[in-house]
Amino acid sequence: MDMLLAGIGFAGGLMAAALAIESRREGETFALRRARDLGLAWTALWLALAWLPIPGAHTVGMVLAAALGLLIIAVLIPTGRPHRHNSTTPGHRLDERTVMFSRAALEQGSAHSDSYYADHPEHRDHDDAFRALPGLLGPDAHRAEPVAFAAASASFDTVKELAALVEGEPADDRHDMAPETATRFLKGWARKLGAHACGVTRLRSHHLYSHKGRGPRWGEAVTLDHTWAVAFTVEMDFDTLGTAPEAPTVMESAQQYLNSGTIAVQLAQGIRRLGWPAEAHIDANYQVVCPLVARDAGLGEIGRMGLLMTPGLGPRVRIAVVTTDLPLVADPPADDPTVEHFCSLCRKCADICPAQAIPAGAPQDIAGLDRWQINQEACFTYWCRSGTDCGQCVRVCPYAHPDSPLHNLVRRGLGHSALIRHLALRLDDVLYGRRPAPKPIADWLPGCQNNSD
Repeated sequence: MDMLLAGIGFAGGLMAAALAIESRREGETFALRRARDLGLAWTALWLALAWLPIPGAHTVGMVLAAALGLLIIAVLIPTGRPHRHNSTTPGHRLDERTVMFSRAALEQGSAHSDSYYADHPEHRDHDDAFRALPGLLGPDAHRAEPVAFAAASASFDTVKELAALVEGEPADDRHDMAPETATRFLKGWARKLGAHACGVTRLRSHHLYSHKGRGPRWGEAVTLDHTWAVAFTVEMDFDTLGTAPEAPTVMESAQQYLNSGTIAVQLAQGIRRLGWPAEAHIDANYQVVCPLVARDAGLGEIGRMGLLMTPGLGPRVRIAVVTTDLPLVADPPADDPTVEHFCSLCRKCADICPAQAIPAGAPQDIAGLDRWQINQEACFTYWCRSGTDCGQCVRVCPYAHPDSPLHNLVRRGLGHSALIRHLALRLDDVLYGRRPAPKPIADWLPGCQNNSD
């Protein structure tokens, strides 16, 4: 009996030590201290029950060991996936002109602006309010830092230069490949160029915007007739995004828009060189709704904050898409309702959102979809006040921990049973806090410092 109780204590202590080592490697000092303290307390409890002459200690130890065993058995038993009540296909196509980025780009007094607000007078007050603020990357914004903002602007400026490469005519000589070969090549090339994950789906009507909302084709109906869509994700750096909502966040965001855009235009140009039509869909040059394409390509599910929740990185990604007629092989959609269930339990993103733009309640039936919908006006207005694209919701998301064996084991467990989802959320709160503080800003960023709200 003594050996059993002591073994439980040492086993728990070793698990806590492994967690503490991982937390130290990730720079999570709060989690490191919590793991250390929990490990010491756990080991001390079981060693006391095993070796100290406390009346009834063995009886208490046996009861606790039995309860622990039952808990382990319960965790190992799959409890099935939650039932998805509604379709995952939207009932209508989204008009890009209604998206906040498109509305922010409207030139006041222009024909496009007059046309838009004539059709949507309900948006004018909201939009006039954010226009009165310093704006994203504005020099007078609350979290403005000139060096970091210059770096972010440089990335966005370079993305603009890629606009000329998103479309083009295919070569005259067409190279035919088996769909399996073409799919394997494009996925491998995307990963070689820096993509974290890549998937393929048939291009469907609900993937497309109904009308263009940015650029010279503003207001035109989207009529893209390609057959296939290749979606991929790129990783946003864990440590840099961990400083959210400070200036380095928007640096990282802009950098990954650039990286994903560069990969997309290369893939599209490569396909055109093979004689097949292809178009890249990158920041400010979209004809498709990237998260919907990525979900149907098997890259993840849409979570509470309205972002794609990927298996290895959660929402800590940027997405780009290439559409083409090159014959490919589709991946199965993610179809993982356990993500929605975990998001319904968690609510950490809603709790920390400074603009209260993320709904804290249950999903709602929106155009035939059982989903959450953020308040984009509130979210973007906060961006225009702070000067950064915030990112606090992504920073605190339990799915967004690094792509490591320990965190991946937990993420796999989230899809295994409802009990693990409940336990993992409680453990995440204990180790990282319900409202974890931002990470320190790297000392190579001149002038950056953590500001208070």
